Amino acid sequence: MQTHIPVAVLGATGSVGQRFISLLNDHPYFKVVALTASDRSIGKKYKDGCRWLLAESMPDWAGNMVLTPSDKSGLNGAVIAFSALPASEANTIEPELASQGIVLCSNASSFRRDEDVPLLLPEVNADHIGLIPLQRKNRNWRGAILTNPNCTSTGLTVALKALDDAFGVEKIFAVSMQALSGAGYPGIPSLDVIDNVIPNIGGEEEKVEWEPTKMLGKFNPSGIQLAPIKISAHTNRVAVVDGHTVCASVSLLSKPSVQDVQHILASYKGPQIAQNLPSSPDPVILVRNEADRPQPKLDRQTGKGMTTVVGRIREDNLFNIKFVVLSHNTIRGAAGGSIFNAELVISQGLL
Repeated sequence: MQTHIPVAVLGATGSVGQRFISLLNDHPYFKVVALTASDRSIGKKYKDGCRWLLAESMPDWAGNMVLTPSDKSGLNGAVIAFSALPASEANTIEPELASQGIVLCSNASSFRRDEDVPLLLPEVNADHIGLIPLQRKNRNWRGAILTNPNCTSTGLTVALKALDDAFGVEKIFAVSMQALSGAGYPGIPSLDVIDNVIPNIGGEEEKVEWEPTKMLGKFNPSGIQLAPIKISAHTNRVAVVDGHTVCASVSLLSKPSVQDVQHILASYKGPQIAQNLPSSPDPVILVRNEADRPQPKLDRQTGKGMTTVVGRIREDNLFNIKFVVLSHNTIRGAAGGSIFNAELVISQGLL
């Protein structure tokens, strides 16, 4: 692009907000013109109002930006806002900005279930971007709200999409091992999680059991027909910094061999309109054949953190196939996913 599109990061001081800043640094489409924060940090320079958590250095341009409020007066002319707001704030802030013409690419769960709001993984359901004209008509606004799914739903749904297209997915039993970064900062107290597994993450199981049915559903101009897939999920917090791992057993309508499943996953490309965007994962799915992979420490940065990694594909005694899937929760499952969604908006002329 000859000129960069001005964008804002809402909730920029948190862990997902920081990931947005890292990924937007030198982005070919976007220029960050505003970073917003809570009342206690407004007016401070970003470097003074933020405890930087990422291994890479804070970009100088971000460190010297002054934090502003999360309303249109604080967006400095941005036309896209990447939202890392908690749901309690997103509930009111995001629709207000959309009504004022801003396109919201949101990590919050607030509007994922709304019938006219896309729940997007471009490599899975890029056609669901077609809900934006319906949303604008229904709500009489010029902006839009697009959401990306829960970070645990993300990698699982990418793998399920490839299998559903080829064999038909009937039901899934899934157990997650979710990284600490998914709880934000400061997150889980160290004495609670060291030498421990926490077998409950509030609200996560309901999201993992429902969100894939929308993303794998069929688009029509009046909404999404949910996929007739049944999911049972157990979600757990483990002492891993980044990278959500899911062990899944899947019942398929046809009965492929392990080799067939490996081939379908490894060769999956996704919709054409999502294949050549700056954040498009390459490959979409990497299949690991080692007996002990994927592992978060070794595999979470595959494809710059945007690739879904699948391994341990084998027959299942109760269902048909079982496997392990890994995705980077704060890149593909959060900030990187929202940026990918915004790129799709631009490519389809919907800004």
